[in-house]
Amino acid sequence: MLGEKATTDITIAKDAKGLEECKDTAQKGGKIAHDARMALEKETGKSVVSESNFLELQKEKKLGHKKKAP
Repeated sequence: MLGEKATTDITIAKDAKGLEECKDTAQKGGKIAHDARMALEKETGKSVVSESNFLELQKEKKLGHKKKAP
């Protein structure tokens, strides 16, 4: 989400047009998100990425139960 927002804002600010300019802004937005993730993981000492799927967790939350272990 951060990467997408950063990319959108950079694209608008630079008035990027065409594939090459948009590719450049996408890479910059991705780098911002990557750097933020690395900083958070370093600060907390744990990984942001997990094996849990966010959508599956939301579904469980709505149903009010947890997924059974295999």
